[in-house]
This record gives sequence, C-alpha cells and structure tokens, in this order.
Amino acid sequence: MNIISIIPARMGSSRFPGKPMADILGMPMIGHVYKRVKMSKLLSEVYVATCDDEIFDYIESIGGKAVMTSDCHERCSDRCAEAMLKIEKDENINVDIMVMVQGDEPLTFPQMIDEAVVPMLEDKTVIITNLVADLHTIKEFEDPNEVKVVMDKKNNALYFSREPIPSRKKGILDVPMKKQVCVIPFTRDFLLQYNEMEQTPLEIIESVDMMRILENGMKVKMIPTQYETKAVDTKEDLERVVDMMRVDRLVKEYECH
Repeated sequence: MNIISIIPARMGSSRFPGKPMADILGMPMIGHVYKRVKMSKLLSEVYVATCDDEIFDYIESIGGKAVMTSDCHERCSDRCAEAMLKIEKDENINVDIMVMVQGDEPLTFPQMIDEAVVPMLEDKTVIITNLVADLHTIKEFEDPNEVKVVMDKKNNALYFSREPIPSRKKGILDVPMKKQVCVIPFTRDFLLQYNEMEQTPLEIIESVDMMRILENGMKVKMIPTQYETKAVDTKEDLERVVDMMRVDRLVKEYECH
C-alpha cells in the first residue's frame, strides 16, 4: 500500500499573503507542517505542492520533496491532483491513497494521519475521510475562517459552511459545534474523479472543496480527532499558534534536524 501525503501551499493567500513562510519559533510555518507530517510511520513519502519558487526552494533546502504546480488552481485538492500525477510519472510509482494536509496547519500531529487513513484501510467503500474536531467557544463557532460541519448519525457530512451551523437562533443554545480539520485522505482514483468534476454552486458559495462531493451525491466520512490544532488564517491566528507551539511536545523532536 503506497500512501503519500501532499501539502498544498502558496504565497498568494488573500487573507494573509506569504503565510507559508511566516516565522514560527525560527522556522517557516510550512517547515513545521512538513516535518510533522513526515513523522507519520504510515506514509511512504511526503511532498509539498506549490506554485511559488520561494516555497519550493525552502523545502528542497531542508531535504524535502517539492513539486511545482500550476498557479491557476482555485482549490487545494486540484493542486494535489496535479502534483500526484507528476509524482507518479517522475518517480514511476503508483499511489493508492493521497493524504492532503493543509500548509497552514502547523500543529498537525503525525497520529492524525493514522486517524484519518485507518478507516479507509478497514472499509474499502470509504473513498475519502475528513477529520473533525470540537469548537470550544462561540467566537470560534461564528468565525468564518473556521469551516463548520454537521453530520448524520453515521458520521457522514451533511453540509460544510463558514456560517455557524446548526443554528442557535431558535433558542437551543447547546448545539454540536464541529469544525473541519484539514487532514483529508483520498483514494487515488477518487481524487482524479473529483478533479474532473466541475465546481459546484455551493462549493463556490462556501469556498469549501468538500461541497463538490456532497453536491454530487457522494459521502464524506468524518473522523473525530483527539488532537487540538489551530489553522493559521490571519496574523492573529499566527500569534495564537506561536504561543501554543512554545509548549508543544513535538517541536523539540524535529527543530534541530
């Protein structure tokens, strides 16, 4: 079983330009993501997919593998599909599962890869999974940078939104507050199938890749994670993540390597 991870990253974020190279404890954020994902024993290899020379050169400078992709991709999953096909061709390999890990998740734990992938290994009908975690405050619940998700009784996603769902406006205040965590394994063939689908209306409205799958009548299996993470969407997020990483137990294992 050849399981690889691809980390999409680009400098042109509208909310935080240049954020993959933002400094966290003396290392660019993309370096933290790469080194932490690389610690997963389930993965055959880890790659960074980018359209920017600065990111490409940095990853190669630390002994990592980087893949140059088009600068026209609107969705991270599209960038990963292009990168995966290049990897297969250049390295003469066949990929079975591609795990997409966002380049703005510097608190990713390698065990999260296992959490997301094992359900696919145990049930061959599962073609994609997505980690899900609790939101702890109303502020987070109402933050449009946090992608919320509601699920059915079998933990399949019903809807993803940047709005606070389910609603608290009818007086029920104790609602499940869940966020998407962007560790997302695809089977190889489904990633390519997904990549051939046209963008869908709700995917565009919500700016959430996974809506393309739901709008085409397919399932996204949501897997709870026990790990506390925080994506970096703004400079304020970066400050919070820096504080969290000062006491993070993994940093010392890779910061000198």
